[in-house]
Amino acid sequence: MNLIINGKTEAIGFQECSIKELLSYKKVEMPEMVSVEYNGRFLKQDEYETIKVKDGDSIEFLYFMGGGA
Repeated sequence: MNLIINGKTEAIGFQECSIKELLSYKKVEMPEMVSVEYNGRFLKQDEYETIKVKDGDSIEFLYFMGGGA
């Protein structure tokens, strides 16, 4: 299946997978600290196991960083 992940088209070796499985597949570090936008909608973390991605879906992984001067 082909997905758009962070603006780039990627072929994923699954017919179907959840957002949680996709985070693991992409080796996302500290997935509890990542916000996920799925087809333009921000997901709650309790949806990561239940939302199944489909061919052509758009997913953004957003990392929030603190800091400043």
